[in-house]
Amino acid sequence: MKVILSTLNAKYIHTSLAIRCLKAYSEKDFDIELAEYTIKDPVMNIVSDLYQRGADVIGFSCYIWNIEETIKVINILKRVMPEVKIILGGPEVSYDVEHWMNQLPNVDFIVVGEGEETFHQLLQEIEGKQKYHFVYGLAYRKGEEVIVMPGRPKADLNELPSPYRFPEDIPDLGKRVVYFETSRGCPFNCQFCLSSIEVGVRYFDIERTKADILYLIENGAKLIKFVDRTFNIKRDYALEMFEFLIQNHGGCVFQFEITADIMRPEVLDYLAENAPPGVFRFEIGVQSTNDPTNELVKRRQNFTKLSRTVSKIKASGKIDQHLDLIAGLPLEDYDTFRKTFNDVFALGPEELQLGFLKMLRGTGLRLDADKYNYTYMDQAPYEILGSDVLPFSDIVRLKRLEDVLEKYWNAHRMDHTLKYLMEQEFPSPFDFFQAFGDYWEGQGWQKIGHQLEDLFTRLRSFLEQRGTKQMDLILGLMKLDYFLGHKYKPRKIWWDFTMEKSDWASYIKRLAEHPEDVSPEFASLSLSERDLQKHAVLEVLPFHLERLLAGVTPDDAKGQTLLVTIYQQNEDQKPVYFTLPLGAEAKLI
Repeated sequence: MKVILSTLNAKYIHTSLAIRCLKAYSEKDFDIELAEYTIKDPVMNIVSDLYQRGADVIGFSCYIWNIEETIKVINILKRVMPEVKIILGGPEVSYDVEHWMNQLPNVDFIVVGEGEETFHQLLQEIEGKQKYHFVYGLAYRKGEEVIVMPGRPKADLNELPSPYRFPEDIPDLGKRVVYFETSRGCPFNCQFCLSSIEVGVRYFDIERTKADILYLIENGAKLIKFVDRTFNIKRDYALEMFEFLIQNHGGCVFQFEITADIMRPEVLDYLAENAPPGVFRFEIGVQSTNDPTNELVKRRQNFTKLSRTVSKIKASGKIDQHLDLIAGLPLEDYDTFRKTFNDVFALGPEELQLGFLKMLRGTGLRLDADKYNYTYMDQAPYEILGSDVLPFSDIVRLKRLEDVLEKYWNAHRMDHTLKYLMEQEFPSPFDFFQAFGDYWEGQGWQKIGHQLEDLFTRLRSFLEQRGTKQMDLILGLMKLDYFLGHKYKPRKIWWDFTMEKSDWASYIKRLAEHPEDVSPEFASLSLSERDLQKHAVLEVLPFHLERLLAGVTPDDAKGQTLLVTIYQQNEDQKPVYFTLPLGAEAKLI
């Protein structure tokens, strides 16, 4: 009996841990093949590939991001392979099981919840006597009737074989994200999250975990993303794992979901002192800073402690932080969400993700949807369309904000420019992104693509139409950000370059002859005139750049600056910039 385990990932770089866990558990007894696709692959291509592989049983791992495309694949598969047994599993189909069985007549079985033991026993029954009523954690058909068996006790994690050591995975380890679990379960009870349904946290043996991670690193893994819901729930465990990863990272990057308000000071001190820059990334779910909202959804959170943790991590300069918000939670209207957004943005995360509440099957909020007058999409991802305090019109506005937040802040296109705008020109970060998002949609730009240059010209258009003050200063910061956004010397610019050729040649000559007048760091590069012509861009800014970046007012930054940006002078190929005051303060010119 040939078995194929399949899933549709969101992107090619993603990998499915679930189907690897199932294969690892059952491959000793069955011929099991993995087949991964993406939700962007044409359905007929997926069906054709599965058909040509040939199988008696095909199992699909189902999530909110792939269920609709998976259903299309299943319905065609059953027409061309009517004898094949179709099994579904995963969080999207583990709740409302009878609904799915009734909605999807081409599905033969659903594995509910944790799947290794249930899937293995099901395969035994398919191949054997077909007594499915012996299989706990299974939904199956008996004639026209749908039978849902009682749930299966949780597995002993240390009896499960490793899913990380398949030889066929090795060639792509460095090209894709490796998903890794050191535990299962969540200690919290947030009513919008599926993790709240499983009570308690179970851990894999730490020595086995370390051995698997070493195996992955030694075989070329570049990014390992831990899927543990709260990696730092046990202080000693987390500290031991951090120590191990620091000692053995080998250039691999590790991403964790942490709960910031329970992070112990000694762990923070250890990371600040010992973590190599760029090796760790933390994802922190804040969701809301509105206390009545958090209390209602049973989310225990101390924002003061969370802020202290985030600020200390940021001050260390070692770890990038990704903070999450959810718009649409109960009691969170447009105004209170504005406060939530500004509260969290003030912490300065490298990335701030704005998500919208999804009414996931099995969660407490979905069961209580009528209480808050929620309307939401009938199909996955079940995103809300409105509530008693957040109408659809406000959701549409927040969608516009989210669009420019992703394009500008999270993409780090214009960090210096945005910082100035949000501190000097707009009442708050929220107000900047909202106003810009409204303008963006008003221009119809959401319907067309963009080049890097377009992001700059569109921001300038927005700022000019609203009569923004200090545009010369803002344009200067935009030029700095544009230069820093290139790996190589840019071939084109989006503004009118006004420097005379003779002035440019004079600056190049003096920079080569007297580099010490710029800075010792610039002099250490030992750049000749030819080097500068090849690797440098120059621009005169109508203000004192270093003073402005230090936080002074525009009036206190009066003057002129020669901005010198140099490319391809360091190992990571990032541009570096230097400044030289001009005019009355100039030493050089």
